[in-house]
Formats: sequence, C-alpha cells, structure tokens
Amino acid sequence: MKEYKYKINGNIYKVAVGDIDDNIAQVEVNGVPYKVELERKAAPVKVVSAPKAAAAPRTSTGEKVIAKPSAGSKGNAVVAPLPGVVLSIPVKVGDTVNAADTVLLLEAMKMENAIHAGRDGRIASINVNPGDSVLEGATLLTIE
Repeated sequence: MKEYKYKINGNIYKVAVGDIDDNIAQVEVNGVPYKVELERKAAPVKVVSAPKAAAAPRTSTGEKVIAKPSAGSKGNAVVAPLPGVVLSIPVKVGDTVNAADTVLLLEAMKMENAIHAGRDGRIASINVNPGDSVLEGATLLTIE
C-alpha cells in the first residue's frame, strides 16, 4: 500500500491506497477501510516509446569520430585524463601558453573539465576538434 498525508481544512488525513481491481480501489483513511469506485474514461491509452540513443557521429568514410590514444611519445603531448567530448579549444597553433593556461574544455559525465597545458611552451599541433569524442589517454594537442 502507498501511504499519503493530506491536510484538508486544517485536518490531517492519513490515506493508504491499496490494490485496484476492476476499477475498485482499496483505500484506508485514518485506519478506516473504504472501497472507492474510480471513474471510467473511454479515452484511448497512448503508448509512449522510449527514445532511441543517437548514433555516434561518423566521418565521410563511415568510421566513428573517436580519437584513440596514440602509441607515440607523450613528452610534449597534452592527453585526455578521462573519456569525454571536446567542447571548445580556446588556443590556436602557434599560441604561447603557460603551464596553468586552459587549452581545452572537455565534457565528461555531464561536467565541464578544464584541461591545462601542464608546461610552458608554444602550441605545435591540435589533434582534435570541438564535438569530437575522445578516449582516456588520447593526445589532444602537443606543446613545443
């Protein structure tokens, strides 16, 4: 039974709703049982189907747009600390950055994560675009 508390004209009522069988509900109000007949409506039942998940974006060749971790040297690479979607890249190739500068915004688990340069230098290359999905360890950009 589901229990509810209602306040009507200053009086508190404890209402417990039990089984509903053939349009008759078993209801208990302040410990007193009642059989309540529900109003029948002839309106058709509308079935709502769950929305389908959107497909991952694909390139013109049909491959999924997901940057995978590279096996190369990561000495100057800024890598994704966790999987997510690139929201924005506030730097361009050739920009000079400090270690604490934000070089990329990554959305992961519905939160925005600021990715910092981690070292002083100049942006040598940017390997992702806004909207790309990246895996943990994927090289986002490189710093010289």
